[in-house]
Amino acid sequence: MNESHPGPAASASGAADAPAPAARLAAFAAALADETRASICMTLLEGRAWTAGELARITGVAPSTVSGHLNRLLDAGICVTERQGRHRYVRVADAATARLLDELASYAIPDRDTPHAVPVVGAPDPLARARTCYDHFAGRLGMAVTDAMERRGLLRTDGVFELTEAGRLWCAEAGVDLAGEGRRRPAGSCLDWTERRRHLGGLAGAGLCARALAEGWVVRPPGGGRALEVTAAGERAFGGLLGITFGDWS
Repeated sequence: MNESHPGPAASASGAADAPAPAARLAAFAAALADETRASICMTLLEGRAWTAGELARITGVAPSTVSGHLNRLLDAGICVTERQGRHRYVRVADAATARLLDELASYAIPDRDTPHAVPVVGAPDPLARARTCYDHFAGRLGMAVTDAMERRGLLRTDGVFELTEAGRLWCAEAGVDLAGEGRRRPAGSCLDWTERRRHLGGLAGAGLCARALAEGWVVRPPGGGRALEVTAAGERAFGGLLGITFGDWS
């Protein structure tokens, strides 16, 4: 067919008008109206990030097909990408989007109790348990610290990581040095390659790691490397400071 279609209406300034609310809602719904894209969203609701290749294996479709579906989800603002090293990972855009997807899934699947569970790609212990990522904690220890700080209202993790006022006070009381603010953010984040979630970095992450090493809460095993071992003193310290129970994951 050679029939031409008019483009979006232009405003007086010559720019295309923003889509009407109904059109935005329809575009958002259309992005979810595909079984493969719905499966991708269910996988991402686990809270972790995945590469396009991994999502292709999980959904059972070709990588080129997944790439097209991911573009739809990215264009709709449902997902975002994050680069870590040479890999590009996909995750749900933010907590509000995750809540919406979770509610839609629960409505469509009344007997659904938990998000679609997908096993994380494993890493050799002890790296998966505890390690350094540059100058801050990573692995299950890094996520335990991040989750505990969020639960206690010390850290906001929706979007850009940010210390709350209570978090700044906690850092001062815990001996976590925030000196250097201005050159580096008090709270930063990066994607944990074993947990596939974002963990605490920035000055707070670096300061906590530095104090833990200085106090002997964590030590490096013989031979060096990035792996860490949490000592008995460290278990007591992290339990007292953040209520972390190491028997749950170590």
